[in-house]
Amino acid sequence: MTKASYIARETGNNLLRNISLTVASMVTVAVSLSLVGSALLLRQGVQNATARWEGGIEFIVFIEPDATADQKQAIADSLDASPAVASFTFVNQEAAYDEFVELFQRSPEMIDAIDPEDLPSSYRVVPVDPDAGGIEALGSTFDTAPGVYRVVFAFDTVQQVQKLSRVLSIGVLVVAGVLLFAAGLLILNTIRMAMFARRREIEVMKLVGATNWFIRIPYMLEGLVQGIVGAIIAVGSVVVLNNFFESRLSGEEADAFAILQGFAVSNSEVMGTSMFVLGVGMVVGAIGSGIAVSRYLDV
Repeated sequence: MTKASYIARETGNNLLRNISLTVASMVTVAVSLSLVGSALLLRQGVQNATARWEGGIEFIVFIEPDATADQKQAIADSLDASPAVASFTFVNQEAAYDEFVELFQRSPEMIDAIDPEDLPSSYRVVPVDPDAGGIEALGSTFDTAPGVYRVVFAFDTVQQVQKLSRVLSIGVLVVAGVLLFAAGLLILNTIRMAMFARRREIEVMKLVGATNWFIRIPYMLEGLVQGIVGAIIAVGSVVVLNNFFESRLSGEEADAFAILQGFAVSNSEVMGTSMFVLGVGMVVGAIGSGIAVSRYLDV
């Protein structure tokens, strides 16, 4: 208990002794990890929005709600007989509704307003030739077929969204990486100055038999606390930003942001991102403090 009390007291004193550098370190960690968390949620949102196109699906043939069984079968026979079609899958109204519920799980008012009968069934088609021009030509042959409501192509929209997401994510992560490096240096410098200010006290402690780890632990905890506090602030920022985004999707302005409904992320995805951000904050603090005590503490 005496050792624990000493470690807690010394860690607190070290944090307060260099309060300006301590705050600067925490703020830098918080800003950089907020960017990391935002980039991860952005990537997850894009994956949610483009989930229906996974598996190589390049266009979808939506069926008229009042299409007859013969018309549906004729479309299936045409797809099956076409040498340009590698594979296709029929999605009935119940399956389309399940997908709708998954994509818009964070907007219950939209789910309540839609019944399975309101959604069209469809054929999801994977062409043999991935060329965009060939896909468009193939899809157009079904656009005027009896019983077809609409043919939707994936390549333009999905590629643009994913390209924009990659550019934004890479840019944000690069900036966040630079800031994390700066945060590590600030933590290292804070601990180095704390050790320099107490160099005579450290020498006395060594003379009276204090072990290396007994001296090092308060300084290492100082860096760990800075990283954790910065990460907690970052998690709060990411959660607030995500809640703000969701409020725009489900509030009075929902219609204006309807195009972004598919980008909503689930609570589990937010929780996973938050845990990752906390882990990174702990690692940054531990690395910065570990380098400082191993390089500048001559024990």
